[in-house]
Order: sequence, then structure tokens, then C-alpha cells
Amino acid sequence: MKTIILDLTGCKNLWDIHERIRIAFDFPEWYGKNWSAFWDLLRSECDAEKVIVRGEKTLDSEYEKHLQIMHKILDRNIDWCKQCDFEQFSYVIES
Repeated sequence: MKTIILDLTGCKNLWDIHERIRIAFDFPEWYGKNWSAFWDLLRSECDAEKVIVRGEKTLDSEYEKHLQIMHKILDRNIDWCKQCDFEQFSYVIES
């Protein structure tokens, strides 16, 4: 099972969050660093079966809205994989 570890510990801004996403998911340099781009590449370029998200609690509360969006996109990918009969996809949030 391919697992991606997305460690958000200590991110200082939204650009940092998206750069960590780009690196963890091995997205190309041209990754747009926005939530639409995350969805597009998650759906088309990600072959992981599991994502482990760490360090969310280290982020400032102003990023809670962005974390909720990220969770919704990951949930959406679970549903999309099921509909397309792809490998199962899951994610967990670790402190």
C-alpha cells in the first residue's frame, strides 16, 4: 500500500501548506498551489491509497477554514475512487 505523509507542522502561511502538499504528493513544479489544483492533481496524479496528515494542530487558527477545505477534497477523493472502481483511498489526521 502506498502511503503519503503530509506533515504540516510549523507551516506559517497558505503557500507553505501548498508547498508541503506539492512535495508530499510529488506534484509537478507547476502545481497551482490552490484547492482547485489540489483536487485536479489528487484525482489525476495521485496513486497513493492512504494519506496521513500530521501537524494540523501546530497551525494558527486562521487556517482552520483551509484545513476544512482540504478535508472535504480528501473526502471527495474517497467518493470519486469508489464511483470509478479505483483502489480504495483513505486518510487519517494525526496530531
